[in-house]
Amino acid sequence: MRIAFVIQRYGSEILGGSEYHCRLVAERLAARHEVEVLTTCARDYITLKNEYPEGEDRVRGVLVRRFPNAEARDIAAFNRYSDWIFHHDHVREDEMEWLRRQGPWSPALSEYFERRHGSYDILIFFTYLYAPTVLGLRVAPARSILVPTAHDEPAIHLGIYEDVFTLPAGIAFNTAAERRFLTARFEIKAAAQEIVGCGVDLPQHTAYARDQRDAEGQRGADNGSAEGEAPQPRQRSPLSARGAVFRRRHRIHGPFALYGGRIEKGKGCEELIEYFKAYVDDGGEATLALMGVKLMPLPEDPFVNFAGLLSDRERAAALEAATVVVVPSP
Repeated sequence: MRIAFVIQRYGSEILGGSEYHCRLVAERLAARHEVEVLTTCARDYITLKNEYPEGEDRVRGVLVRRFPNAEARDIAAFNRYSDWIFHHDHVREDEMEWLRRQGPWSPALSEYFERRHGSYDILIFFTYLYAPTVLGLRVAPARSILVPTAHDEPAIHLGIYEDVFTLPAGIAFNTAAERRFLTARFEIKAAAQEIVGCGVDLPQHTAYARDQRDAEGQRGADNGSAEGEAPQPRQRSPLSARGAVFRRRHRIHGPFALYGGRIEKGKGCEELIEYFKAYVDDGGEATLALMGVKLMPLPEDPFVNFAGLLSDRERAAALEAATVVVVPSP
């Protein structure tokens, strides 16, 4: 089967929940099907400017076709226009102008899709919000599946999204809560509607050098025991516990809450820090660790620990080490 994924940005270094979700599903399906990703040359989600080269690319074995955007996004102007359109009466043309200003706006991607969509058996659109999905779903809805990754936000109440949720033949929800919200908000007619997961690949746990030295020492002690004597059990060092390496590296002692993702106001991070500060001021003893790209200033309070961008293995170690994981995104 030949499958096309359509998404606004794509790449192994792209930071974004929908983009990461799309990549995981594409890579899994590529093991048994012919998979292509149709996307733009944007990398930075603020400006959406063209950074990747136009044309074909391979990302972890998946064929990616990148198309240029007509312009970069002026985020300040877009935010002003958003404030106006969310609070004033307007017409459909205003919403289409909002969609263009939001970006990414790629006439080249739209032209290719309209011309070549028939060469794909299935078209999978990730994220309801952006122009590639809004425009692309109109082309061949009978072969289209939407993965909306939606929540209740001002944009989803714009009229242009009525078609987005009524056109596709299938909708794959992430959660039951998302499904309840969308079926209450829209008249969804999709023949196939399912809550679909994508699985998680956890890295193999391997012993660090300290663990290996300890294991070798234990084997030597076992071999040297007197005949007939059972080897004595050896207490594992707390330093060898899963997650201990992350704690040592980031100098975290005691309980800590972990946030992962883009560190910005729009993801609820400002409110998260305010609540955590109130908890600490009230006598709470814990650390707030944040991993991801920093898009807002962070206070210099001692309870805040910025872990930065982490590899897949390091993220898994952080999750193992955390006392609790917080997801403040509204």
